[in-house]
Amino acid sequence: MIERGHRLPLTRQAELLGLSRASLYYTPVPASERDLKLMRRIDELHLELPFAGARMLRDFLNREGDPVGRKHVATLMRRMGIEAIYRRRNTSRPHPGHPVYPYLLRGLAITRPNQVWATDITYIPMARGFVYLVAVMDWYTRRILAWRVSNSMTADFCIEALQEALARYGAPEIFNTDQGSQFTCPAFTEVLKAHHIAISMDGKGCWRDNVFVERLWKSIKYEEVYLHAYESVSAAKAGLGRYITFYNTRRPHASLDRRTPDEVYFESLPLARAA
Repeated sequence: MIERGHRLPLTRQAELLGLSRASLYYTPVPASERDLKLMRRIDELHLELPFAGARMLRDFLNREGDPVGRKHVATLMRRMGIEAIYRRRNTSRPHPGHPVYPYLLRGLAITRPNQVWATDITYIPMARGFVYLVAVMDWYTRRILAWRVSNSMTADFCIEALQEALARYGAPEIFNTDQGSQFTCPAFTEVLKAHHIAISMDGKGCWRDNVFVERLWKSIKYEEVYLHAYESVSAAKAGLGRYITFYNTRRPHASLDRRTPDEVYFESLPLARAA
């Protein structure tokens, strides 16, 4: 999304997208085979034990025969965009200058589609590399409204997914995210404001605030990603696309009385509009 020939200075473009100036000139270095293996295992352990920090993950990896230090585990966790989940003090600063919005869903009865949407980013391992997946979900029906894959955790692919969902399904009343810089940057929040959408953000480290998206990641990884070693980004996009179509149209959900997200979403829309 950075345009080097644009009249807006690069530093201002980076600020709007929540990027550091150094990232504009950084040439990515491919991860080693060992790091890719460690990251895949860290991802699995994080899904199973979201409270485990770098020290505990190091201990698990050491016991499994991978001699790795805490600092290296912490570096890989930052690259993957994951962190241990626990309450902390003075940690609600996702990016200097980016405002943090209050969490609006506590105690709210969510009773119809397009009342609340949510989004998040997750790490997707491949055979020789990794990508990131962002998805926009309708909370009431668990339907995935839009998604994108990227090889970097910038805001542009998150904005593209948001704009697609808005173009196809209209605007929700509330949009919930975590406090990541991709979602607090002006380029993202201004899209929400332009559509008069109330902005809600999770408390720092509070996975329960966005629990439905976290459950989605677990389903995608155990039912699709971990069963395939994608050889390329295009293969990852194709596999994820097939699974998301299955998830929306064919996979029954216990929380939806064994119906699919598509069935509940489209059956409920006339009632929501009437209300």
